[in-house]
Amino acid sequence: MSVAKHHYPSSGSNSPEPKYPVDVDIETADREEGEGHNLHRGLKSRQITMIAIGGAIGTGLIIGTFVLPTYLPLSFISQAGPAPLFIGYTIVGFLCFLVMAALGEMAAWLPMSSGFTGYATRFCDPALGFALGWNYWFKYIIVTPNNLTAASLVIQYWVPREKVNPGAFIAVFLVVIVLINYFGVKFFGEFEFYLSSIKVLVILGLILLSLILACGGGPNHHATGFQYWKNPEDSAGRFLAVWSTFTTAVFAYLGTELVGVTVGEAANPRKVIPRAIKLTFYRILLFYVVLVFLLGMLVPYNSKDLIDANKKSSSTASASPFVVAIKLSGIPVLPGLFNACVLIFVFSAANSDLYIASRTLYGLAHENKAPKIFGKTDKRGMPIYALALSTVFCLLAFLGCNTSSYTVFGYFVNLVTMFGLLTWISILVSHICFVRARRAQNIPDTALAYVAPLGVYGSYGALVFSCLIAFFKGFALFCYKKTATKGTTPEFDTRTFVTTYLGIPLYIIMIFGYKLIMKSETVKPETADLYSGKAKIDAEEQEYLAAEAAQAGGPESRGQKIYRLTLGWAF
Repeated sequence: MSVAKHHYPSSGSNSPEPKYPVDVDIETADREEGEGHNLHRGLKSRQITMIAIGGAIGTGLIIGTFVLPTYLPLSFISQAGPAPLFIGYTIVGFLCFLVMAALGEMAAWLPMSSGFTGYATRFCDPALGFALGWNYWFKYIIVTPNNLTAASLVIQYWVPREKVNPGAFIAVFLVVIVLINYFGVKFFGEFEFYLSSIKVLVILGLILLSLILACGGGPNHHATGFQYWKNPEDSAGRFLAVWSTFTTAVFAYLGTELVGVTVGEAANPRKVIPRAIKLTFYRILLFYVVLVFLLGMLVPYNSKDLIDANKKSSSTASASPFVVAIKLSGIPVLPGLFNACVLIFVFSAANSDLYIASRTLYGLAHENKAPKIFGKTDKRGMPIYALALSTVFCLLAFLGCNTSSYTVFGYFVNLVTMFGLLTWISILVSHICFVRARRAQNIPDTALAYVAPLGVYGSYGALVFSCLIAFFKGFALFCYKKTATKGTTPEFDTRTFVTTYLGIPLYIIMIFGYKLIMKSETVKPETADLYSGKAKIDAEEQEYLAAEAAQAGGPESRGQKIYRLTLGWAF
């Protein structure tokens, strides 16, 4: 749908801006969807907030550093050292915040059930929406079985594979996450609320423990301070050391954008989404930067325990730098408890990943970029067909029954990281087009519920930096050293190189293939559709606010009370 260029009518300086241009027919702008094609707005404010936090402290922060160590080659970190690692996580953290701010501005204006796909389609180019949607779905149908396999590996800390085949645990976890997703968004939201709360408490506990150990509060009473920042010295060049951490950091931060997928099922999204975006900066600062900073004070990057654990491809807590720090400090009882926490992290990740995969496929069908059957929902607003197809790909997790398949999962992670970077790039491009469109249609910043702090210039800067990371992501493959006898030729890992960069040509092929077949045209700023469905969202917002006001002073639910007394004051 295209609309003509709109103008807000001039009014007195004290008059509020109207919600719609005077020449827009709200009835025609509000596209009604047929019965059986609607998601239900069943996610509450506290659930959205905690799900967003859970995404910000997902598998990359705790799991990605040691479960299936092929995810993040230890050699990159050991060559970098603590200072470059801290700098890399800080820079990429700021990049992540810019991406989230760009997404938040679009989501607060028009919370679309199709999420990223809808924004790219409306504001930029339908071909970009097609490529972005399928790219994001590919990412999550890969990472979901990855996390299911990781969960079965964590179980081996207590039950070796010689006693029980990991496939049994994979089957149990798969059935449970499918049931959680099938029971509806309200049940899923409540379940993820508690899992995310546990994740937050674990991270806060790790930060406190790390600070205590760094100050000499452990059994050995050795205050490490900045000892490992100076000795041993960094073995790599300063610039290359910092750059090598960017890919590691990107993988850790991936998942923060999942709040953009939940907007279609969020109650009062214009209040919830901006708040979740604003808090992202503080979560990044606390959960990532502070934790990485403290970790660099606890473990020397050339620690024999850390290197040996990863060389053995340990899949349990023993390969974690946090556990190595605990062992070095002389605490013997925490690894088992920490491993149990890891299991919760992995399970929560798999659960939310399946949710995102099903909603992404639903969004594609909603935008006519996937078969229409995947856009159908049952009476509870559950996209059952999209969930079913996404579940089928979870069966890849049973590859984990054979240890020789772990290398394949390492290649999968290369694809996931590139798909994630391409998602960030697409979000930034969509935001730039969105800002151009609303400026062309004379929509001021004051008409928006949330505006990105650095505006379009922040998105331009983040876009350039994201493209650089994507392009040079595999540079370390060319930095190999001759470790054999003199005169031998060092090996180049062709498979890793291909899986590292495969996402880029696939993305380009999807964009230009769609344009060639569907004859789509780039959206012009003057005719970009900024209003379809907005009237309905505004009406739902008013209904929600009225219901909230009516319930003010009433009894709290159990979940609301627990949240208020524990994490609500901070988040």
